[in-house]
Amino acid sequence: MSEMRQFTLHLEQIEDFEFKVRFDWPEVDDLLLDEPAPLGNQAGPNAARLIAAGVANCLSASLLYCLQKSRNAPGGVSAAVTGSIGRNEKGRLRLVGIDVDLTLSGIPEDRSRLERCFTLFEDFCVVTQAVRDGVPIGVRVLDEDGTVLHTETGEA
Repeated sequence: MSEMRQFTLHLEQIEDFEFKVRFDWPEVDDLLLDEPAPLGNQAGPNAARLIAAGVANCLSASLLYCLQKSRNAPGGVSAAVTGSIGRNEKGRLRLVGIDVDLTLSGIPEDRSRLERCFTLFEDFCVVTQAVRDGVPIGVRVLDEDGTVLHTETGEA
């Protein structure tokens, strides 16, 4: 990888399992995250829903970009995404699948150039391919003074 860009988001616990996410773009409103019952109150989406939304958004944007570049821009793109939660071999709940249906409206009658985009767009989707490949995740636990209490290396 020759080009590396980073971003930093901040999360703060509000109460129970509700967390406020502050984005690195000041013009973007904070987002409230929460867990479904019985842990939380469903006051906002949880992490699994954000991952599914991120995959669907990335696929939608990637397909739209390719269609625009090939002068086949649709009238609109919408997506329906279904996440599946199941237990792994240790009995822990995991996001075990994501299925995305993309719907194009108002596409030109000449659909000859659509097929090229259908073979390309997924490969250019940053989030989808990262999730498919397994993203290395490094974890540190710190106390309020910044002392590292725990470190886990980011291996997929």
